[in-house]
Amino acid sequence: MAVNPQLFPNGMPVPFLNELFVLARDGVDFEVDKIPGVGAVKAKGTLYLSNIRMVFVSIKPVENFIAFDMPLVIPENENRALYSTHSFKILFKEGGCGTFIPLFFNLIASVRRYHQQSREEARVDPLQAAQTPVDEMMRHAYVDPNDPTRIFLQQPSTESQLRRRTYQSTS
Repeated sequence: MAVNPQLFPNGMPVPFLNELFVLARDGVDFEVDKIPGVGAVKAKGTLYLSNIRMVFVSIKPVENFIAFDMPLVIPENENRALYSTHSFKILFKEGGCGTFIPLFFNLIASVRRYHQQSREEARVDPLQAAQTPVDEMMRHAYVDPNDPTRIFLQQPSTESQLRRRTYQSTS
C-alpha cells in the first residue's frame, strides 16, 4: 500500500508499465487508518481499478492525504507486509457496487491465474489476463444504465504518456 501515489494533473493515477485500468467509480467514500502524520482519514472521491491495483483519489485533500494505492497481488519475493497495519473501508453510498464487485472478483481470479501460469510455464500476455473480466462482463452481464461507473473498454488518454516501470517509487 502506498499513500499519495503519482497522479496526473486530472487526478488519474499514473499507470505502471503494462497496467490497464478497468473502471473508475466516482462518489465513493473511503476510510483508512494509520496514515503517517494524519492518523485516520475519511474522504470522498474516485476509486480506480486496474489489473495491478486499486487507487482511491480524494476529491479534496485531507491534510497530507490525497490518494491511497492498494495492490491486488503481493510479489512472492516481497518480505515486507504490503497490507501491514492499515485497515480500510470502501463505501458505495451512491450505488455502483453491483458493477464493481463482479469486475473486482473476476479481475482477482484472472490475475491469480496469470501469476500461477507464469510460475509454471512460459509467460502468458498480461494484457490478455487483464482484459478478460471487462470483456466477459460486457458479453454476459447486465449493466445498469443508471450506474455512473465508468468502464474502460479502451485506456483513457491523459495529457502525458508518463509511465512508471515498477510499483516502487523512484524517490
